[in-house]
Parts: sequence; structure tokens; C-alpha cells
Amino acid sequence: MTHFITKMIKGIKKSILVIIVLQSFLITAQKKEKEKEIKPIPEAKSFITTHQISNGGKLIKYKASATEMYLKNNDDEPVASIWSVAYTQEGISDLNKRPVTFIFNGGPGSASIWLHMGLLGPQIVKVNSDAKTDDGAAPYPLVTNNDGLFDITDLVFIDPVGTGYSRVLGKGKAEDYWGLTEDATSIAKFMRQWVTENKRWFSPKYIAGESFGTTRAVAVANALENNGQDMALNGLVLISQALDYEGSTSIHDNITSYLTYLPSMAATAWYHNKAGQGKPLEDFVEECRNFTYHNYATALYKGNLLNENERKNIALKLSYFIGLDTAYILKSNLRILVPRFQKQLLADKGLAIGRLDGRYFGDESDDVSETPHLGDPASYQISSAYTAALNHYYASTLNIEMDRPYLTSNDAIDAKWRWKPIPDGKYWEPTPVNVARQLGETMRRNTNMNVLVANGYYDLICPFFDAEYTFSRNSIVSERVKMVYFKAGHMMYTHEPDLIKLSSEIRKFISERIN
Repeated sequence: MTHFITKMIKGIKKSILVIIVLQSFLITAQKKEKEKEIKPIPEAKSFITTHQISNGGKLIKYKASATEMYLKNNDDEPVASIWSVAYTQEGISDLNKRPVTFIFNGGPGSASIWLHMGLLGPQIVKVNSDAKTDDGAAPYPLVTNNDGLFDITDLVFIDPVGTGYSRVLGKGKAEDYWGLTEDATSIAKFMRQWVTENKRWFSPKYIAGESFGTTRAVAVANALENNGQDMALNGLVLISQALDYEGSTSIHDNITSYLTYLPSMAATAWYHNKAGQGKPLEDFVEECRNFTYHNYATALYKGNLLNENERKNIALKLSYFIGLDTAYILKSNLRILVPRFQKQLLADKGLAIGRLDGRYFGDESDDVSETPHLGDPASYQISSAYTAALNHYYASTLNIEMDRPYLTSNDAIDAKWRWKPIPDGKYWEPTPVNVARQLGETMRRNTNMNVLVANGYYDLICPFFDAEYTFSRNSIVSERVKMVYFKAGHMMYTHEPDLIKLSSEIRKFISERIN
């Protein structure tokens, strides 16, 4: 018996030894496999060219630097690259007086292509100014930006990680960048690094952002105050602002959104000759503002407490402003969601209007669908032109040669995006995203920072009335905010007169603070 037990123990020991050896082998194999997965980090690419342009009545000679900048972890290892194109004036004797403006678009998940090729770059693509026709197929008109700002500021176009040519590297992980806080931290890190490398700490500094890019702009301005390298900004240019998402999220039961979208619906109905005919746009919009504040808000909060006569009166007034049938408005319980408005406004013509810009419209194959099903006409009618223009411009003018495609957008970012971190490391959005109070606090700490807000009347994504609602509260310093309005949509610069007007407003905004 003793012999049997001894033999059994020896067998168990051998088995344990085999298991330990196998585990060790497995761990080593997994380690080697992981090492294989981490690709060697290539040298950062850089393409430098020189050019000249006439802006503001001056001939400006400038350098275009299209580069990858590597962001590093605490072990000094590159973990991400951020692609940017910087335009800096040549021959400047005192860089302390030369402003620099950092520019990005929104999404999240969008590259800076739209502001680069549509408004602020040295060459811009032309699409139909009156939103009447699709951009069609190549070639497209690419022209010199005679209304540019090169005479008053250097420009740095930034593509956040996962967009354009920007990406994670080595041990980097996408989740370290795909969140509101993480994104702002990486852009702030890039800006500090760029300013340091280019010796621009004394230069006046601005950020220009569009859509979610305005959310990012405020978060970055806040992030730049931290991490032991406080960088104060001179101003923010917020194009189609999205600071408080309650007012720019058209969903059931969000009373704020029914209010904030109504004046934009009225403006769009006016544009399509469905409402307010015989009245100037601004007067009709002001009339709608007053109705929204003094009548519609009360009706929405009363809800089912409204009597039948009150309901009918509100429905009649809504029909007057937004051009939809009274019966449809009553059936909708006095609450019109934006996608339904897009489908209903021109339903008699079998057309759906755009969301980014209500001036645009598309012929849909399903005329009885509740909401547009082909996508946003304001997007698909210009995207091909912008994408082709940027790729052509990169190759032919900036001499850029990369081994991967330029991502104008990245749906994977939106799918994995995290808005609000909470202490236990999980993510949860119990309330809409709101960075507006951050802006108010930053403005109070930085008393030299001013804000320019550009609003499109026909923007059905980020309505102009929401900007007014947001900036009238949240501790924002109203005296240092300027609101400007345009007879176009989200990307108001697709409308030629408003491109000129917006460039002029940004020019004044920066010039007034450097003279």
C-alpha cells in the first residue's frame, strides 16, 4: 500500500511538473505572439513645401508642413501619431506678434477636410452655392482661396487619432483616444508639443472648431489649463456650436429640443416657400422666437393639461411657422421630430430635405417612409467633391505620399466613443453631454479669451436657437461672446456669400485682438 501511495505521489509530481512546463511554454508563446503583433514603429513622415498667396491685400509667402507628430507614453514610447498640415508665414521677424489658429472638424470621427478644403485652406473646392445640384463626378473646381486669412494668422489643421492619416502606434490603444476627455487630452498634448517645437509660446493662440469640434474646442481649452503646462488661449471660433447636447438632440420627450429646433424649422420652411412668405427671413425668425418663448414652451410643459381649443390654436400656429399640415401636427401631439420634418416639408414633391443644411433636398425611392432613408442630401451631395479635392491637392500641391488612405471620417470611432468617465472606470451617460459650463469657467479664469459663434439659419443638426439658449446661461460671460448668423446651414461656407461673410467675421475677430 505504501509503495502504491509513493508511486502515485511521484506520478502527481510529474503531472504537476508537466503542467508547469506547459504553462511556461504557453506564456512564452503568448508573449512572443504579442511581440509579433506590435509592429515596428516607422519613422514619422514629413512633407515640406513653400508657396505664396494674396490675402487681405498682401502677398504672403508661407511654408506648408504636412507632418506626423508622435505622441509618447510615460516610457517615452510612441503610442499614437497625429497628422497635421501647418501653414506658417515665412520671413517673420517677431513670431510673438503672429497669431496661430488650430483647426479641427467634428464627428467625433471626422478629419479636418471640411474646414481645410471648404473655408480656411489656401485652395478650396467649389460646390453648388445654392444647394440646387449634386456635386456629380470628378473633376471638381479647386480654386485659390482669395478670402483666406493667411495675412493675419498661421493655420494648423489637425486630424484627431483615427481620422485622416492619424492612428495609434506600437502599444497604443484606440480606447486611449476615443472619448471626450481622452480626445481633448491628446489634442492639448499635440498643441503644446507643436507650440514648443515651433517656439510659439508667446504667439496669440486661437482654436476654430466645427460641430463636435466646438465641443472639443471647449474641452481642449479646459485641458490646456492643466498638467503643469497652462496654455491660455486668446479666442475660440465655434462654427455650428454643439456645447449642450440636450438642445441638439431631436428625440421623443426631450422638451428642450422641440423648442430649440423650431426656429430653424421655420427658417427652412421660409426658404422652401412653405411659410413666412412676404416677410424678411430675420423678421419671420424673430416672430418664431417670440412664439417659442412665450407660447410653445408653456404648451409643451402643460402637455395633456391643454384643452382642445388650446391644442388647436398651437397646432395652427405651428403650421403657420413650419409649413406642415395642421392635422399632421395634431397627430404628432404638437411635437415634430427633425427627421419627420425633413420628410414631410416637401412630401408633396416626393423630396426629403437635408439635416446638415435644410436648403438641400433629395429624391427618395420610398416616398412614404417616416424619415429620410437615403442619408443626408446635404452630405452626400458634396462629399465626393471634398474627398477628391483633398486627395488631389495633397498629391499635386503638397507632394504628400503616404502608404494608406486618408480617412475623411471613421464610423468605428463613433461606435466606440465614450462621453463621460465616472470614478469606477465605467462609462455612463445619465444626462446629455454639456461642456458649456466648462466654457464659462474657462472664460472666468482666462479673462482675455473671447468667443465667436457662427450659426446657420438652416442648420437642422445644431440649431441657431440652441446656441442662443446655451449661451444665455451656463455662467458664460456674454460680454465676450459674439453671435453671427448666416443664410445657410451647418457648413455655411458652402454658400458663397456666407463663405465671404464668415471669413470676414473671423478676420475681424482675430484682428481686433492683435492690433
